[in-house]
Amino acid sequence: MAGQDSKKNGQLAQEFVQFAIESGVLEFGQFKTKAGRISPYFFNAGLFDDGAKLGRLSQFYARQLLAEEAATGLKFDMIFGPAYKGIPLAAAVAIELARLGRNLPFAYNRKEAKDHGEGGTLVGAPVKGRVLIVDDVMSAGTAARESIAIIRAAGATPQAVAIALDRQEKAIENGVDVNYSAVQYVTNMLGLQVTAIACLTDLLDYLSTDRGASLGEHHQAVLAYRARYGVD
Repeated sequence: MAGQDSKKNGQLAQEFVQFAIESGVLEFGQFKTKAGRISPYFFNAGLFDDGAKLGRLSQFYARQLLAEEAATGLKFDMIFGPAYKGIPLAAAVAIELARLGRNLPFAYNRKEAKDHGEGGTLVGAPVKGRVLIVDDVMSAGTAARESIAIIRAAGATPQAVAIALDRQEKAIENGVDVNYSAVQYVTNMLGLQVTAIACLTDLLDYLSTDRGASLGEHHQAVLAYRARYGVD
């Protein structure tokens, strides 16, 4: 984004970082990631665990998606939530977009196929058209790849991925750090647009402001982590 749109997006990101910290979803300390790295911060979207927090989170997703649509022309016909964290996220975002006048179908997958009732692994609206995948974060891109395969198998087009936080750090392939992030992999190699409410840069910006002053002690640790594992 450029100009005013960029400013608005930055403001949205700062609001989201503050909300995530106040909700206890974004914590600071020492946390071991799935990649085996010791991270000075941890984002646990599972702690958006009541109606008020989930409702507020869906507002952030909707605002980001509408800003992305205005800036880049992003278009999608339905929403898909990958099991498991993506399921409530997709439902909540669909509800918020409908409240704003954009009533879209949504679907999700289950991990195990069901052999009775509606059967199969897909639940919800028929998966067709241009599909937006909604998830919390993207660590290795595995969930995105699985979702893309499911959507294509249904005859639809995976269009974009919306996430809450882009950690902006190197992905790992075959146990080795690579010079691109999971987001960059999905964008450049799988051809999907990725939009994030906030990224690591936004977190660092927040920690350097007066609002983040009480957490200033963590600023250097996050900077050092980005210097070691970060990507542009």
